[in-house]
Amino acid sequence: MPKIVDHEKRKQHIAEAVWRLVRREGIDGASVRRVAEEAGLTLGALRHYFDAQHDLLAYAMRLLIERVGARIERLPLSGELRADIETIVAQLVPLDEERLAEAEVWLAFAGKAVPDPAIRALSEEAHKALYEGFKRMIVALCERGLARPGLDPELEARLLHALVDGLVVHHTIYAEHLAPRRADADRIRASGRAVQGRIA
Repeated sequence: MPKIVDHEKRKQHIAEAVWRLVRREGIDGASVRRVAEEAGLTLGALRHYFDAQHDLLAYAMRLLIERVGARIERLPLSGELRADIETIVAQLVPLDEERLAEAEVWLAFAGKAVPDPAIRALSEEAHKALYEGFKRMIVALCERGLARPGLDPELEARLLHALVDGLVVHHTIYAEHLAPRRADADRIRASGRAVQGRIA
């Protein structure tokens, strides 16, 4: 009997090879040929799924976005909005190896977003989804009377989004200047409380 190939799993396997190469060598290192080698596939087998590097990178970026989003959706949120905001922020910052890998790959893709319209569109899609998620949480705080009077949800969502972006950059690129990762978690919680102090 012919071997049955799960094509979606094969594409995910290829995307994971892209992520490994991007972490080691940067975006430019993730050529179609190098990705095929990293994934243990022939060039022809890889081209069955992706004709060009452009398509390969776009899929790898989308899969990264989907995986992070799925992990956040699985979080055991308490329904206590202030605590849940802190939990979600902590999930986005590289406090363990999995999240560090995601952040390194994401920042590499972010640099590619400037000259590449397809990557930029995906980056903007993820950016908007995160902002809208923060805004929904802050609006919910307002609706429950848990936010300070006159709060501007759009402004606060943008500030929270900027805080998360800054934490990701600092914990990924400048980690050697920061405390050990155990202290990092405390710093995230402190940042969350600072945000709550602005909102509530």
